Amino acid sequence: MVKRDKFFDKLLRGTSDANIAFDDLCGLLKRLGFVERVRGDHHIFTRDAVEEILNLQPKQAKAKPYQVKQVRAVIHRYRLAGDDHDDE
Repeated sequence: MVKRDKFFDKLLRGTSDANIAFDDLCGLLKRLGFVERVRGDHHIFTRDAVEEILNLQPKQAKAKPYQVKQVRAVIHRYRLAGDDHDDE
């Protein structure tokens, strides 16, 4: 399994939201087609056909757990996981 796939699975499982690296989360959103805009320490992600705007800020090198949950909810709501990860 590729590192990216392991990370994606870890995010979708939701078992370690406090242990998600901020850079990995941002990279995933970019791979899913989100556009990143940075204002200070705010990384703002938007995507066509996705109503929500994801505003992420790092806490040291980690993503904030509540923001990881927001990202996961958007992935599920808009079925961005693809067929390979649609086990829920």
